[in-house]
Amino acid sequence: MSGGQVAALIVAGAFLMLVLVLSIVILRLRRMVDAATRALDSVAQQVGPLLGNVNTTVENVNGALVQVHTSLDGVNIQLARLDTITGHAQTVTANVANLSTIVTAAAANPLVKVAAFSYGVRKAAAKRRRAEEEREVRTALQEQRRAARRGRQEGMGR
Repeated sequence: MSGGQVAALIVAGAFLMLVLVLSIVILRLRRMVDAATRALDSVAQQVGPLLGNVNTTVENVNGALVQVHTSLDGVNIQLARLDTITGHAQTVTANVANLSTIVTAAAANPLVKVAAFSYGVRKAAAKRRRAEEEREVRTALQEQRRAARRGRQEGMGR
């Protein structure tokens, strides 16, 4: 065997070792790819029902939102009616306040006159009573003075 043949044999052996190492790496890579494929298949099998559940949930939520929207429309209609009623109540309140002012003005003038008249009558009656009392007191004092003078005159004349 010549040196070139030995070198070719060594190169062939090295190539065989390289092929064996690469085949082991390729087999391990194949197993890893198979494991990843099985994991993806498992995920795909689980995701399918989950997506179905998500779709059902979204449809239920959409149905609930439609109902809420319908309810809010009803509430808005009722609020519009309530605004109208409140406006009418405000008008009625203003009318009652105006009527109260008119009645107060109409009733106040005669009431003031009656109050003034009754005050005047009370003042006059009190003044008259006081004048009568003063007259009685003056009369009593005059009689006492006369009696005192008579008593002094009789006491001097004796």
